[in-house]
Amino acid sequence: MMMIIIKMMLKNIITLTLNDLAIAFKNRTMYLIFFIPFFIFLSFKLIDHEETSFQKARIGLVQTEIYTQIILQTIKSADSVFKIFRVSNNEEGKTWLKEKKIDGLLLMSDKNQNSLILIVLKKESYVTISIIQKFAALQKMVEGNNLNWISDIISLQKGGIQKQSFPIWILMIVLLVGFIIIPAQVAEEKEKKLLQALLQTPMREIEWLFAKLFSGVILTVVAVIFLQLLCKFNFGNIFSYFAFIGIGSFCFSAYGIFLGLLCRNQASARTLGVIFYLPHLLPSALSDFSKTLTSVAPFLPSYHFYESIKAIMFDEYQTSNLSFKWTYLLLVGFLTFFFSYILIKKRFLI
Repeated sequence: MMMIIIKMMLKNIITLTLNDLAIAFKNRTMYLIFFIPFFIFLSFKLIDHEETSFQKARIGLVQTEIYTQIILQTIKSADSVFKIFRVSNNEEGKTWLKEKKIDGLLLMSDKNQNSLILIVLKKESYVTISIIQKFAALQKMVEGNNLNWISDIISLQKGGIQKQSFPIWILMIVLLVGFIIIPAQVAEEKEKKLLQALLQTPMREIEWLFAKLFSGVILTVVAVIFLQLLCKFNFGNIFSYFAFIGIGSFCFSAYGIFLGLLCRNQASARTLGVIFYLPHLLPSALSDFSKTLTSVAPFLPSYHFYESIKAIMFDEYQTSNLSFKWTYLLLVGFLTFFFSYILIKKRFLI
C-alpha cells in the first residue's frame, strides 16, 4: 500500500513539474535560462582578454614641460609599449583623460628632477597598474635599478570605492524601473483587460501614456532621492544631477512602456524586460574595464546616462557640457514614446 502511495506521489510530482516547465516555455520565461548564460559569455568575449601589459598605453606629454632627456628618449623609443600624445597644457591633458583619449598624463616632479608625476582617472584601475609596471620594467632595463621614475600618482576621480560605485547603483535603479517595473505594469493592464476598459471611457490614449510615463519618472526620482539620503554623498552641481536623473527616467520609462505594449502578459513582459535590462546595464557598467566595451557601449542610451552621472559627480560637469548626451537620451525617449502611441492606437496589436 505504501509503495502505491509513493508511486502516485512521484507521478503527481513529475506531472506538475512537467506542467511548470511547459508553462515556462509558453510564457517565454525559459528564454532567460538560455539568454543569461549566452549574454554573460558574450560579455566575456567583449572584455579585453589579452594581458594588459602587452597593450599600448596612451601617454600624454605636455609640450611646455621640460622632461629629463633619458626619460623622454626612453618613452619615445618604447613605441611598442607607449603611444605618445602631445597636449598644450595640463588642463587640456586632464580634459583628454576625462574623455578617455589618453590613459595617463605625465608631469615632471617638483621634488625630484629625475621623477615623474602620473595623473590618471582612477588609481585602482588596471590601466594605472599597467602603466606603472611598464615604467618600472623600462627603468630597470635602462638604468639597471629597481627604483621607479613615477614618484607620485594623482587621481582625477576623488572619493572611495563606495562613491565611485555610486553611479552604477543609480543606473541599476533607473533601468530596473524602466525595464522591469513599467513593462510588467503595462502588460498587467493589458492581460486583465483594464487598458481596454479604460479606453472605452472618455480617457484618451495619450493621457494613459503620459500617466504611465509620469509614474515611472516619479518612482525613479523617489528611489534615487531615498538612496541619496541614505548614502549622504556630497558633490557639486545638484541641479545638473537631478536634471539628468529626470531625463534618464523619462527615456527609460518611455522605453519600458513600449516594451510592455509589445507583450501580452506579465510573464512575457518580465522576460523581455530582463533581455533588455542586462545588455543596457553590463556594457555600460563594465566600460571602464575594457577598451572593446568602451567602443561598443556608446551605442546604448544607458552608457550616455551613466557617463553623464559620473561626469557630474566627479568632474562637476553641468548640463551645458553634456548637451550631446541629454539630446541623445531625449531622442530615444521621444521615439519610444511615439512608437508606444502608434501601438496603442492600433487596437488589434494590444
